Amino acid sequence: MSAPTHAPVAEPSPRPSGLAGFAADWASDQRTFKNVSWGKAMMWIFLLSDTFVFGCFLVAYMSARMSTAVPWPNPSEVFALHIGGSDVPLILIAIMTFVLISSSGTMAMAVNYGYRRDRRKTAALMLLTALFGATFVGMQAFEWTKLISEGVRPWGNPWGAPQFGSTFFMITGFHGTHVTIGVIFLLIIARKVWRGDFETGKRGFFTSRKGQYEIVEITGLYWHFVDLVWVFIFAFFYLW
Repeated sequence: MSAPTHAPVAEPSPRPSGLAGFAADWASDQRTFKNVSWGKAMMWIFLLSDTFVFGCFLVAYMSARMSTAVPWPNPSEVFALHIGGSDVPLILIAIMTFVLISSSGTMAMAVNYGYRRDRRKTAALMLLTALFGATFVGMQAFEWTKLISEGVRPWGNPWGAPQFGSTFFMITGFHGTHVTIGVIFLLIIARKVWRGDFETGKRGFFTSRKGQYEIVEITGLYWHFVDLVWVFIFAFFYLW
């Protein structure tokens, strides 16, 4: 009686190298995102696309500022507040920056406690982060109101180059919209964390998987991005 024969096992094809290997990794989704959840990967892709948008806005601002023949307004004078009988340059912008950067610290702690399953501290820190964000938006609204009352418009301003108003409202308004969306999202997730939806696996947005606090980290990614963008806006628009 002859021994049973086995079909030959096909050898796996070698992994391509160079640019072809890079393309194969991304196309097959076997290495690039193997240990990354779908939600986190999509947030990174969104942040990358948003980086290009903010980058285009800042490049447009720098191009307008360097190409205009009319003198550009002095930010230290335009964004000064009259306090105690004298003008204090950039004091409001400095406070806004401090508040927003501080919110990154509270958000990082919220993510830390989220992975420790400490839902009360996580929710409290997310609410504190949302409070910082709302404070920032409120101060930005005050800044807008002050400049509008002084005559700044998208088509001109009383201090020089007319492009100043359009670039100011476009860049700060777009960033303020991001902060506002982030505050709303923080409040929604903080409420779910506080109620214990992630512990019970209650059906709903982001809460269908029991014990899954990754959405807190995804929210943190968005929030840190918003803070980082403000650092560039602060440097290019207010300090230049």
